[in-house]
Amino acid sequence: MVNWVLRGAVLLWALFFFIVGARGLFDPASYTETFGILVAGPAANTIRADLSAFFLVAAGAAAIGALVPGWLRALLVPAALYGTALAGRLFGVASGDQVNAGIVQAMIIEALTVLLMAGSWWVLSRPAASEPVASDMVH
Repeated sequence: MVNWVLRGAVLLWALFFFIVGARGLFDPASYTETFGILVAGPAANTIRADLSAFFLVAAGAAAIGALVPGWLRALLVPAALYGTALAGRLFGVASGDQVNAGIVQAMIIEALTVLLMAGSWWVLSRPAASEPVASDMVH
């Protein structure tokens, strides 16, 4: 039962971030309202490509890890991406970057993503509890 709940949580996460990535691919200005990034001139192309790739790859890997038996390690891809983003944000905070409520919210989401993906990989990759052996049963 826990396995199904984890797989469902990962799939919901993947769906949400797939939507964020697809929306940014078709309309990079959507990142302005979501992340406060100004999209102007040639920067629109870079933002469209780089941010969308981040979200779409993470969502795709999470979905593969949740749905395809034997591909659980794919859950480590979004864990690594979001863990690296969190480390970059922490480095920025330590370097004196401005921090607002949006940055704090992003850091919380990144930390929770790392926990969800790494935790799901850990739990789902464990062998299932073995069934009782016939010789162990009382007749």
